Amino acid sequence: MAEEKDTKKKTGSKPAAKKAAAPKKPVAKKEAAAPKKPVAKKAPVAKKAAPAKAKKPAGNTVVVRQIGSPIGRQPVQRKILIGLGLNKMHRTRELEDTPAVRGMINKVRHLVKIENAA
Repeated sequence: MAEEKDTKKKTGSKPAAKKAAAPKKPVAKKEAAAPKKPVAKKAPVAKKAAPAKAKKPAGNTVVVRQIGSPIGRQPVQRKILIGLGLNKMHRTRELEDTPAVRGMINKVRHLVKIENAA
């Protein structure tokens, strides 16, 4: 008789308990809707003027070319390249020679090449 009890394998999982169906809540019917307020029409929006052409940097400029790919680099370096106007290989930009631009170039100096410092 002891052999008959041990013939069933124990799987280690408990049988799934049947979930009792939750009673549905009665849906409250909407009472008489309040009268809607009249909606004022919006004034037509004036068309935007065409964007101004990019200005040439005044004063000293620096020409920067991207020579390295941002793939596999830190996300900050990719954002710096975008901030410099470079996001694809071998693109060239002429930028103002300011301390901010020089700092950005310094952060990604392994990905860019200064071609012509004017």
